Amino acid sequence: MKPKKKVGLFFGSFNPIHIGHCIIADYVAQSGLVDEVWLVLTPQNPLKPKKSLLADHHRLAMLRLAIEDNVRLKACDIEFLLPAPHYTIHTLVHLDEKYPNYAFSLIVGTDNLASFHLWKNHETILEHYELIVFERPLFTGGELIKHDHVKLLANTPLMQISSTFIRDQIKAKKDVMYLLPSKVYNYLKEMHFYEK
Repeated sequence: MKPKKKVGLFFGSFNPIHIGHCIIADYVAQSGLVDEVWLVLTPQNPLKPKKSLLADHHRLAMLRLAIEDNVRLKACDIEFLLPAPHYTIHTLVHLDEKYPNYAFSLIVGTDNLASFHLWKNHETILEHYELIVFERPLFTGGELIKHDHVKLLANTPLMQISSTFIRDQIKAKKDVMYLLPSKVYNYLKEMHFYEK
């Protein structure tokens, strides 16, 4: 029987996607733990407020622009087709049914791992899926870091930037050219996003 294709799922609002996201996704894609990484655009994270969230189609357009030249990375809009609220467990079950020849794992930072116990059906996720965990400063990942299904990726290159920081910089009329993939930067400039 042919082995299943290994796909790492990197969920995010990507509001906007920035070079930090791209670096992590590509690092995991080259780690040998997966064959490719799907960046799963979340219409609305149940644990985050909705304010300042760009329309789904704009965030998806920027995500596609950011990774279009990288064969190891794919943009995934599966959650747009699923009913809200968008819980990771529902998305995983749906992907398993839709792609039976793929083996999915989750890509999360140690900050997310520390609060993983708050996720819906987190025990089921841990039982059935691997978690590929990248280090985030100031977060150890808590007790779950020792779990058999948790694979800690050491030496992940990290950028101390966030989408919130980028939005704030744009609002303050600062240039963020070096924080975004160039095609994303051009898209944002053209559309005047986050300026107000």
